[in-house]
Amino acid sequence: MIPTNRAATSSLLRSSTHVHSIPRALLAPDVSSSTKYARTFQTKASVTGAMVCQPRMLVQPAVSRRRFATAVQNTLSSERKPHFDKILIANRGEIACRVIRTAKKLGIKTVAVYSEVDANSLHVLEADEAYCIGPAPSAESYLRMDKIIDVCRRSGAQVADVPVSYGFLSENAKFAERLAEEGIVFIGPPSSAIVSMGSKRSRDVQPFCTAAGVPCVPGYHGVNQDVDLLFEEAGKIGYPVLIKAIHGGGGKGMRVVSSASQFKDALASAQRESLKSFGDADVLVEKYIERPRHIEVQVFADTLGNAVSLWERDCSVQRRNQKIIEEAPAPGLSPDLRADLSAKAVAAAKAVNYVGAGTVEFIFDNDTEKFYFMEMNTRLQVEHPVTEMITGLDLVEWQLEVAAGNPLPLSQTQIPLVGHAFEARIYAENPRNDFLPDSGPLLYLDTPKPTHIFAPPIPSLPHNDLCSELDSVKRSPDTSTHVAPSMRLEQGFTQGAQIGVFYDPMIAKLVVHGRDRSSALRALRRALEEYKVVGVSTNVEFLRMLAGNDAFINGEVETGFIKKHYDDLFPAVESPSPELLAQGALFVALREHPIQSTSLSTPWATLTSRRFGGDVYERTISIQPDDATADATRVSLKSTSPGHFDMVVHSATPKTFTGVSARLVSPTRLSTTLNGFSTEMTIVSQRPPPSHPASRATNTMERLHVFSASGTKTTLAIPPPAYLLSLGQDVLTSSKGALRAPMPSLVVEVKVSIGDRVEKGQPVVVLESMKTETVLRAEVAGVVDAVACAKGEMVEEGRELVNIKEDE
Repeated sequence: MIPTNRAATSSLLRSSTHVHSIPRALLAPDVSSSTKYARTFQTKASVTGAMVCQPRMLVQPAVSRRRFATAVQNTLSSERKPHFDKILIANRGEIACRVIRTAKKLGIKTVAVYSEVDANSLHVLEADEAYCIGPAPSAESYLRMDKIIDVCRRSGAQVADVPVSYGFLSENAKFAERLAEEGIVFIGPPSSAIVSMGSKRSRDVQPFCTAAGVPCVPGYHGVNQDVDLLFEEAGKIGYPVLIKAIHGGGGKGMRVVSSASQFKDALASAQRESLKSFGDADVLVEKYIERPRHIEVQVFADTLGNAVSLWERDCSVQRRNQKIIEEAPAPGLSPDLRADLSAKAVAAAKAVNYVGAGTVEFIFDNDTEKFYFMEMNTRLQVEHPVTEMITGLDLVEWQLEVAAGNPLPLSQTQIPLVGHAFEARIYAENPRNDFLPDSGPLLYLDTPKPTHIFAPPIPSLPHNDLCSELDSVKRSPDTSTHVAPSMRLEQGFTQGAQIGVFYDPMIAKLVVHGRDRSSALRALRRALEEYKVVGVSTNVEFLRMLAGNDAFINGEVETGFIKKHYDDLFPAVESPSPELLAQGALFVALREHPIQSTSLSTPWATLTSRRFGGDVYERTISIQPDDATADATRVSLKSTSPGHFDMVVHSATPKTFTGVSARLVSPTRLSTTLNGFSTEMTIVSQRPPPSHPASRATNTMERLHVFSASGTKTTLAIPPPAYLLSLGQDVLTSSKGALRAPMPSLVVEVKVSIGDRVEKGQPVVVLESMKTETVLRAEVAGVVDAVACAKGEMVEEGRELVNIKEDE
């Protein structure tokens, strides 16, 4: 049985005034074939505000003409329907936690589902009930409609809450139809709208785009998925082309192809990734526009014919076709352009009788200010918090209101547009290694303290029946109203959690709001300085560089921003200063020989294990940068009195420090006064995996992750002693042509067999980690003499997968 005993709920929820502590009781396991384990949590305090509703279908009444929401205010008091009393959240990670927070605020009970590897996840902890629905692969758990429907029945949940979030089944029309057949409410648009607008095919959405007056990007969007046909269509379109999953999102199942020779391999990879992420391998092929901006409009519609725009977001800065930083509103838009985008987006939603939250995405040309319809995401997106911050709204609450059959809470003229907001996505990945995803335990996690759980409230504007539809969206952001900087932290993991290989590597979202764009950027930079992670590589340092980049500060954004400003965003890594090396050596010395604090001054209390060799503590410590090609630097230190040292850093130009004061404030906090400058820094030690032979590679050494007071992270390494290096070298030299897993991964394909001849650079093994494929290529030409992995196998970091005997 999967263990379900947990610690108390996260500090984030405990800090909310809306949430009560929830004691948990473990139930006996259920032997159902589809859900083996269940936990039911009950609160001692009654939950206020919960109202019982019978399971029912959302039926959209026929309306002669859908309009902007202009008469909502008059119907709220007399016709408002109660919320559901229990909802199932068919998702995981930070978005599941986000939905749970709003549900608790409203007194709604929540049911979580989880895979076997997510048994200890935060969303499982925080839900009132949690059910295991299968093994780790999404296709066997989170994409299994039958298991989720079974949990709805068993738990008594009246609603399946998927498109309130994103990923997995959030844009699956078949799932919406299955729920309807079972009499379970689906929070989101009708299946017909998902089919019409959730598809990426232009032939499906073209009629609606034409009605809205929005042109589409040229390309092939047909049903025929024959490889040769797709290849032929790509040639007709002209390279470069973009292969994109029909039901994709988040950059998954998407490949940019520059030439015909790359097309078929890229197509196969995109289809595999799409099938695993969304359960559908169909793709489209479009002309790749090389210098666009990505601007999207948040729309909301109810079952009564009302539809509004909640303004636009700019999501242009991306890597691997996936957003990493978003902002609202989009910088540089005139009120007329904002009105045009909003009107087109609302028209698209009205054309398909849309219900709930949706995002209409546009490709925008900076030079011509023309925009093209790209797709409509029939769900609430990852970046929805920036919209919440500039409007003061809770969009998850809006979803639940609409699902209950209520009108939109505000009309278009009432919706605020105040200040500016940013969202930075914190990912487990290595930006300097082409943003390669990482996985492993969060050994250390220290985050900035959020000022808010939800968006700070902003007073709505007066209702105005006389305002025309176009004038109601012709708006400039209000930057004159005083807005105190605020910050939210949306996270799905806590310290000690495991970032696995099966799902997206996003750790958290950092969301800030300020009076204008510059003040919001300052708040973002400050928050990123305070965000510290050890255990996996992250993009925090990259985000700090991005938020401080002059072009980004000036709002000169485009989808090719990272490539265009690569040298500025990835400056050469500077060698650590003598001061930093000295501080690293002090950390090592003090953790092994801590200063004894006692009022009784005796040799037995004040002297450590060195005392029989003399009363003066002296030591030499070797430290090097986190770079296998760098040489180690010796640092000599001598204790002159408790907490005071004389030091010499034996670099190319030796540097001496005298009278250095140092103490460990905590196991990870070092306070020093060096050259008259006093500072405190965070230093976290990370030991190497025991399976790695000792070598000059820094991932086989103890690493010290040093965070300065300004948030800059520098990683130092402590090289192993010579005898361990000799033993490790014997192991490594026996397999010069070995290909090793760069991270914990799933083997997708093994392209070679023992005895095969391979050339240098030839694809050998395809791995998958966090829905992203990585191709391992031969580093030498030769003959395969060992294959130590198989398709479908999980492999740990550093494991030898294939060995190639190099040609002599």
